[in-house]
Amino acid sequence: MPLTLDQLNAAPPAEAEQMLDGLFEHTPWIANEALAQRPFRSLAHLKHVMTEVLAKADVDRQLALIRAHPELAGKAMVANTLTAESTHEQGKAGLTECTPDEFARILQLNADYNAKFGFPFILAVRGPRGTGLSKAEIIDTFARRLAHQPAFERAEALRNIHRIVEIRLADKFGVAPALGNDVWDWHADLAQHSDPGFAEQGQLAVTYLTDAHRACAASLVQTMQGAGFDDVHIDAVGNVVGRYHADRAAQGAKTLMTGSHFDTVRNAGRYDGRLGIFVPIACVRELARAGRRLPFHFEVIGFAEEEGQRYKTSFLGSEALIGEFQSAWLDQSDADGVTMRQAMAHAGLRVEDIASLQRNPADYLGFIEVHIEQGPVLNELNLPLGVVTSINGSVRYAGEFIGQASHAGTTPMNRRHDAACAAAELALYLEERAAQDADSVATMGILQVPRGSTNVVPGRCAFTLDLRAPNDPQRDRLTADVLARAQQIAERRGVGLALEETMRVSAAPSDPAWQQRWERAVESLGLPVFRLPSGAGHDAMTMHKVMPQAMLFVRGENSGISHNPLESSNAEDIELSVRAMQRLLDDLARDLQAA
Repeated sequence: MPLTLDQLNAAPPAEAEQMLDGLFEHTPWIANEALAQRPFRSLAHLKHVMTEVLAKADVDRQLALIRAHPELAGKAMVANTLTAESTHEQGKAGLTECTPDEFARILQLNADYNAKFGFPFILAVRGPRGTGLSKAEIIDTFARRLAHQPAFERAEALRNIHRIVEIRLADKFGVAPALGNDVWDWHADLAQHSDPGFAEQGQLAVTYLTDAHRACAASLVQTMQGAGFDDVHIDAVGNVVGRYHADRAAQGAKTLMTGSHFDTVRNAGRYDGRLGIFVPIACVRELARAGRRLPFHFEVIGFAEEEGQRYKTSFLGSEALIGEFQSAWLDQSDADGVTMRQAMAHAGLRVEDIASLQRNPADYLGFIEVHIEQGPVLNELNLPLGVVTSINGSVRYAGEFIGQASHAGTTPMNRRHDAACAAAELALYLEERAAQDADSVATMGILQVPRGSTNVVPGRCAFTLDLRAPNDPQRDRLTADVLARAQQIAERRGVGLALEETMRVSAAPSDPAWQQRWERAVESLGLPVFRLPSGAGHDAMTMHKVMPQAMLFVRGENSGISHNPLESSNAEDIELSVRAMQRLLDDLARDLQAA
């Protein structure tokens, strides 16, 4: 019989320790120390306590845990001496049925990995869905992680151990992330649609109003209709809009809006944007199945465009809803010379209807968004969810230092006017200055010496600046300091400086009341509330201009990488995000009914 949390909380210490035996490979002390913090409010709470216990352990104890694990398809598997748990996991991934070539490749990877790191390669081979990674995925991950630095790879091994424990714990308690699995599967199904040139390579790219984009929109319509939405349609800019009507007894009911984008960058991951569409769809499906209505309308929008990949404008979908869609955008052309107007006509969209999409903010309670973090913070902290405090404001510049090109062999060091060295000095200052602030970031993303030569002192150096901070005053102080230092560097080195501001976007602080709703939802799951800013832009930034907004982040796997095929989330984390949104909806319904 599966265990229950009540049994674990009530059991005598020795019996409780036996219940959790086998979670950590030959290393019971982690679960045993965690039991001192009973009672656990949820399995998520128990998992978090165990991650905290291991995080506080010294490096020697952490390495001992890693070394207690067997190699993948290694000697222990061949000798049939794996634990029952490891046997099941490696078998589910097909490692017990390797071809001779696969086995030889894994043996070599094991040898190379051990030689570099001094511990075995650890991978949660049952994967993010719990059904098992393919042997090709395992081998590719093995090879990729060989390039990591030792300290980082030790942390990555521990993160995979926590994932292994999470799956083993679910087995012990007989629970499955049913909602998370469904949402995970919806992502996989939608990822079948990809633009030409990428689809053939097994890569994901869905740019505005291409055939793949329109196929995604049609798929979302079908998913929303199947989930029980009352109204579903594609609007005049290609947004997919689903509405779940309020209880008829709720006179004058307002609307809560949520959603995110379904377009992608080129060679993308599956979860950026799309997670914020599928999570609320799952919530509506559960409401419809229960025959339950809320005292407010619930509007879920799959925004058609956010990434700015096909045309030189981003946030087209959300800009239309706040009345800021610019008619001049219709005349922009893509790389093939197709104007936006032509693309819309081909998709059957009526540009004359775009103005009518503008929402009246008075009809809305606010906007909420769930999004994969797109960064490493939650991943490194072993936290599945984080509450966003603000979407960073940003400013960008295109710049150039203009010095004097001269012979690299005959120009003394004290007589040079090296434009590249000026840019390099500024790049290092960006690191130094941004680190002085909480959550400021500064990047020199492009650094080029036009027509550079090995034996010539660079006479010109082009560069870009991307400066971001959680609020506009902090961003502006950072910007002022960076520009002042750039001028100082130019004067001291005797070079010219040209700077052009290319973009300025205001920060979007989370509405305090809505942020607190997300915080209460996270806390209700037995998880600590962790607050962090968003360094990336989101549709919530646009909606922030006309209504209160707040966001929830979901941990990304593979160091939180995004805009990349390695972008990933697991079914358990997705399940928690669905549960968090369900709790927010329930709390909002209670508050409105009590008002």
